[in-house]
Amino acid sequence: MYFKQFFDEKLAQYAYLIGCQANGTAVVIDPMRDIDQYIDAAAKENLTIVAATDTHIHADYISGLREFAERGVKVYASDEGDKDWKYEWLIDSDYNYELMKDGDEIKIGNITIKAWHTPGHTPEHLTFLITDGAAANEPMGMATGDFVFVGDLGRPDLLESAAGMANVMEPSARTLYKTVEEFKKMPEYMQIWPGHGAGSACGKALGAIPETTVGYELRYNNSLKSATSEDSFVKFILEGQPEPPLYFARMKRDNKIGPAIIGGLPKVKRLTIKELGIAAVKEGAVILDTRERNEYAAGHIPGSLLSPLNRQFNTVAGSYITEDEKIYLIVEEHRVEEAIRDLYRIGLDNVVGYVNARDLQIYKTQGGKMETLEVTDFDVIGKLTENDVILDVRKASEFEEFHLTGALNFAHARLLPKMKELPEGKKFYVHCQSGGRSAVAAALLKRSGLDVALIDDEVEKVKSAVTA
Repeated sequence: MYFKQFFDEKLAQYAYLIGCQANGTAVVIDPMRDIDQYIDAAAKENLTIVAATDTHIHADYISGLREFAERGVKVYASDEGDKDWKYEWLIDSDYNYELMKDGDEIKIGNITIKAWHTPGHTPEHLTFLITDGAAANEPMGMATGDFVFVGDLGRPDLLESAAGMANVMEPSARTLYKTVEEFKKMPEYMQIWPGHGAGSACGKALGAIPETTVGYELRYNNSLKSATSEDSFVKFILEGQPEPPLYFARMKRDNKIGPAIIGGLPKVKRLTIKELGIAAVKEGAVILDTRERNEYAAGHIPGSLLSPLNRQFNTVAGSYITEDEKIYLIVEEHRVEEAIRDLYRIGLDNVVGYVNARDLQIYKTQGGKMETLEVTDFDVIGKLTENDVILDVRKASEFEEFHLTGALNFAHARLLPKMKELPEGKKFYVHCQSGGRSAVAAALLKRSGLDVALIDDEVEKVKSAVTA
C-alpha cells in the first residue's frame, strides 16, 4: 500500500493519497480544491487517481471533490445525516459518483476503505477504516477527518456557532459522546490519520504530531478522557471553543451546494500603482496588503486591508473579504501564486491584479498618497481618556482568563459584522496577545473610517501589573 499525507500549514489541513501499487490505482481522502498537487504526486509513483472522497462537508476550506468529479474521477460522498446534510451538487448530477452509508466500501486494488458513520462534529460525518488486503484482513488505521485529532476531538458546536443553526450545539455534543463510546471499542494498535493539526479552528487543543493511535488517544486525549459520563463530556467539549472564523459558514454552504468551477487558479495581472488605484476606486474593490505589520503601519495605500502571508492569512482574508468583492494584492513577486492559491482554497476567486512592495516604495517616493497606522504599547493605558476604548480582539477564552478593565472583546475573526456594535465617536486602542491579530483588526477598523491605534505589545507585560 502506498500512503502519503499532505499538509497545508495555513489551514492546518491533512489530505491523504492511498494507492495500490499492484494495480496502479489510488484514492484521495479530503482533497483541497487545487487537486493538481495530488495528481502530480500520484503520477510520480506511477499511480492513477480513480476515486476521491470527503469525510464530511467541510467548513474551513473548499473541497476538491467537485474538481475531481469534473475530471471524470469517481467521487464518493456521505449519504448519512438528514436532508440538510447532503451533497446537493452531486445528487442527480451527471458526475460519476456513489453515496455512502455506514459500512459501505471503496475498493482500490488490494485496498479496502470502509465507511464508519461517526456523527457529532457534523451529522453526516464518516471515518474511513483502511485495510491493506495484500498484508492483512483487518484495518491498520483510520482517516478520522474531523472526528478524532491528535489530542482533541472535532468540535460539535460549529453547526450553531458558525453555520447559524439554532439550539443544536448540545444535541450535537451528546451525539458525539455516543460516537466516542463506539470509538473506545476500537483496537488500541489502530493508527489515526486526522483531518487537521495544530492551528486549526476545528478544535481547541489539536496537537502538531501528524498521526497517532487509538490507544495513545484513549490515554492522553483530554476530550476522550472527559467522557466518564455524558454530562461531563458535554460540559468539557463545549467549554473554551474558539470563535470560528467568519468564512466558515460560507465554506459549509459552498461545499454543500457546489463550489464554483473556474478552471483552476485565477489569472492575475501585474499592475502599476496608478492602475491599481484607479481600478480599486472605480470598482469599490479590496486592496489586500500582505506585508508585515510594521511595514504596513509605516505606510500603506489608504483603505487597504492587512493580512501578512503567515498562518493567519486564510483566516483573516476569509473573515474580512466577501466572496463578491474584487481583490488586488500587494505581495512580493515570488509569493504571488502562494497568495492566490491560499485565497482560491477558501473560495475568494476574484483576485484580478497585484503590485509588489517595491512598486509601493517607488509610489511613495514619488509623492503618492499614503497613510500610516498609529502604533503604541501598553504604557498608553494609563493615559487614556473617557473618549478612548480598549478593544481586545483575542478569543473569548483568553479574555475570560485575563483582560484589562473596561475593555471590549470581539475576536478578530468575527469582527467584521460586530463593528456596528462599537460605540460611535471613540478612539479605539486595539490589542491581542502580541500584536499580530490586533494589527489586522486595526487595519479593518481604519478602513471603515474609525479612529484607531494599534497596541503592538505583549499582553504578558500588563498581566502582573493590572487586575481585571
